Order: sequence, then structure tokens, then C-alpha cells
Amino acid sequence: MTQWNATAAAAARNLGRNSIFCGLAALLPLVVGPIAVEHRGLAPSLGWLLILAFCLVVLGLAIHLLFDALLFRLASSHETEAAGLAAVDDLLFRMQLRKPDRTLRGLDMRIAGSRRIVWRQRFALAISLVTFAILLFNATDGQPLC
Repeated sequence: MTQWNATAAAAARNLGRNSIFCGLAALLPLVVGPIAVEHRGLAPSLGWLLILAFCLVVLGLAIHLLFDALLFRLASSHETEAAGLAAVDDLLFRMQLRKPDRTLRGLDMRIAGSRRIVWRQRFALAISLVTFAILLFNATDGQPLC
């Protein structure tokens, strides 16, 4: 296994793990929220809409990152970096997700783009969890939940 194969495989593995972890963490407020609403009368509809919107953003980005992970795995299965990235570009073109470029973007640029998406996902997850915590704290008036 060459250096670029190992880099692409590691990127695929890390993106997959991050996607699954953040996706499951985004489901937490959506699962616990209705239980808290029934138990304590957890409140403002605007807060719940905000949580729902950011959780959906996190889940959408999780799906995007899983797709990126599969693309990196496809690239790492080829002998050379140029062949692997050309296969990814060809697949994206056939799926009509991207127009063919004359210049081939390198693996490092593609990994950097995926990392930007990861940080956006983490930011959206943080906003949804902080909003959920504020709603829980507001609903209990500082009292313990149990």
C-alpha cells in the first residue's frame, strides 16, 4: 500500500467515524426531547424548531460525509493517485453531481474540503446541543430532572 492509498483510506475511515458519531449525537435531542416535553412541559416552539433544523443539517452533512468516505475508499482502491481520483471524478460526472474539470484536484485538496464540511457539521451539532441544554435548563427552573 502506497502513501497516498494509506492517506485516502485513513481519510475514508475518519470521515465515516465522524459522520456516524455526529449523526447519532444529533439524534439525541430528537429522541429525548419529546420525553422531556411530556414530563416537564418543555417549552418554546421556536426553540424546538431551531433544534430540529440544526439536527437535520447535521444529519444531512453526515450523509454527505459518508458519501465522501465512500469516494475516498474508491480512490484508494486504485493503483495510482491519478487513476483513483480520475475514477472518482468519472463517477461524479456519471451521477451528474459534477461537471468534468480539465485540471485534476489533488487528494490533499479533497481531504481539506471534507475537513471543512466536518467542522461545519460539528458547529451545527454544537448549536443544536447547546440549544437543547438551554431548553432543558429553562424547563426545569434549575431543578434536577429526576
